[in-house]
Amino acid sequence: MIRHITLSKYNEIRDHVYNYPTKNKEGFLPVEEEEVLKSYPEINIEKYDSAMHGNTCMIESESGQIIMYHCDVLQAIICGLENRELRVEEWD
Repeated sequence: MIRHITLSKYNEIRDHVYNYPTKNKEGFLPVEEEEVLKSYPEINIEKYDSAMHGNTCMIESESGQIIMYHCDVLQAIICGLENRELRVEEWD
């Protein structure tokens, strides 16, 4: 069953994701992603992971770790909270 979030909840999540204190301005390291997800214990992690699958990312030069863009983490959180797959029009 799909649960739709309200606009105010979406804005709250967007603000949390974009204002999260990441090491890199471009986005989240895996450890930071894990921390931000702890804020949403009700998330369907399978839907989140599915939405993150195949996303473009970058590699941090000093550590070689993946950096996940804010927009992708935000969209995947929405999918996980709404218990749904990523829609075609949501691909960037």
